[in-house]
Amino acid sequence: QVQLVESGGGLVQAGGSLRLSCAASGRTFSNYAMGWFRQAPGKEREFVAAINWGGGITKYSDSVKGRFIISRDNAKNTVYLQMNSLKPEDTAVYYCAAAATLAKAVAGTLFGSGGQGTQVTVSS
Repeated sequence: QVQLVESGGGLVQAGGSLRLSCAASGRTFSNYAMGWFRQAPGKEREFVAAINWGGGITKYSDSVKGRFIISRDNAKNTVYLQMNSLKPEDTAVYYCAAAATLAKAVAGTLFGSGGQGTQVTVSS
């Protein structure tokens, strides 16, 4: 089982940037694809970005493509989400989660539901 702790959220003005981190412990982090997901009030959790085990392949939702960058540092057991050009509609609780493959991360077939999440609020 992988334990995950997200951090880096906060309040930012539209057009600003934030960098989220997800620290993993437990089972071997580098064996798994990792994904970022978000849930806004009253909405279902949605896929944001995913990265394969080695970090060489990434996938993004259409709503964040070109603005967000997912990366990972397997030596630090950490995955990151660099969020640029933030918009008010990016406001949500952001979660990271592990998956067996990149495709499963994109599909939301995850090991557990992720960590406790970190709140991102973008003001207009």
